[in-house]
Amino acid sequence: MTQNLLIRGNSLIQLLQLIADTLLLNANTFNIEIMTIPSSNDIRNQVQQALNEDLGNSTNADFKDCDVTASLIHGSKKSKAHLICREKAILCGREWVDAAFNLLDNTIQIKWYFEDGQEINNNDVICEIDGNSRHILTAERTALNFLQTLSATATQASLFTKKIEQTGCKILDTRKTIPGLRLAQKYAVTCGGGVNHRVGLYDMVLIKENHIHAAGSIATAVSNARKKFPSLKIEVEVENINELQQAIDCKVDRILLDNMDIARLKEAVMITDKKIDLEASGNITLETIRAIAETGVDYISTGAITKNINAIDFSLRFIEEN
Repeated sequence: MTQNLLIRGNSLIQLLQLIADTLLLNANTFNIEIMTIPSSNDIRNQVQQALNEDLGNSTNADFKDCDVTASLIHGSKKSKAHLICREKAILCGREWVDAAFNLLDNTIQIKWYFEDGQEINNNDVICEIDGNSRHILTAERTALNFLQTLSATATQASLFTKKIEQTGCKILDTRKTIPGLRLAQKYAVTCGGGVNHRVGLYDMVLIKENHIHAAGSIATAVSNARKKFPSLKIEVEVENINELQQAIDCKVDRILLDNMDIARLKEAVMITDKKIDLEASGNITLETIRAIAETGVDYISTGAITKNINAIDFSLRFIEEN
């Protein structure tokens, strides 16, 4: 049985965080695909740290010692602004944008025209922002930094996901994320149609080449994992058919086929005969991913969707009021 927990919206984020660990610890009993998203507190902490980089940890009210340029504008001035996308993308990062403006000034109003996960195009107005001119200008860059990075991740994930449509294969992310933005980027991956792999080093056993070498064998490493972490899923990385057979004999939950060519991938699919989930990884590109998916593997994991990203171009423009 596969349970898909795709929970969006502020009111359910805390609930997701409370149940996520429990679900992951019981992942051996059924397959879980879970939308990973930071809690509201995590998002606010991330944004506050980013604001502090700009403001020098100064108080929000004393613009003389923090945003010196914004202090040139009269403190009572109100403005409206449009946040505009300058290229085709998948939107991601609304909550981070909201936090950037509202942590600085909770009277700022933001009217969104698109949801996270929606496709946006060049010159689309993403949202309208209404409030104190100084505060809008001060929060602008922090808001856009999060939006451009998370939308870039979602867009990259979408590009890879669309390449393997109708194959039955799914795109997995990795731990190759920007430090401090692990859950944020994993959430962005799901907005782009991808699936989250393990969140960190604690929620799944992934036995790779160096682990096998240090333990002495695949069998020894798997045996140790079962004794120490009986409730966790176990995945083993293999580089050839001999290692594949060893992993099969250990009855692991998933096998990672590392840097195998198309012929070896097809052979691995035939040998396992859908009895164990197979994940292909290594040098995955947009040009090669379709052929890899068509071998019959269940998953393809790639760090490209979180690290090989180009920031999406957004701009904020004040608008004239009638």
